Amino acid sequence: MSGEVKRRSVGSLQVGNYVVIDGAACTVTNIQVSRPGKHGHAKVRLDAVGIVDGRKRQIVMPGHDEIEVPVIDKRNAQVLSITGDTAQVMDSETYETFDLAIPEELKPELKEGDVVLYWVILNDRVMKQIKPS
Repeated sequence: MSGEVKRRSVGSLQVGNYVVIDGAACTVTNIQVSRPGKHGHAKVRLDAVGIVDGRKRQIVMPGHDEIEVPVIDKRNAQVLSITGDTAQVMDSETYETFDLAIPEELKPELKEGDVVLYWVILNDRVMKQIKPS
């Protein structure tokens, strides 16, 4: 798995964009821009929530600085087996098998043989939805 990132100006970000804060991929939940001082630059305060761990994070930086943005690889996999909160899946293209944690909201519907959409973000794999069959 690759931990691909791009760089993007903080001033160009919007709520809902993805950023990397403290090495974790996060979704931006709030952006506040302070006015520049007499000799300074506008400061941007980003509030974000971790995509994988759900933790809230905050960062303040000058608006012209760049921040890392994760490259999200969206892939499909077939569920081979389910054990508790974990599903063993096989990637539809590479045929690699691995375990994925099952999100709470998908547990009632998920069954063996389903095709799921999962994201590869930095060094994590996250199950996002069940594909209609």
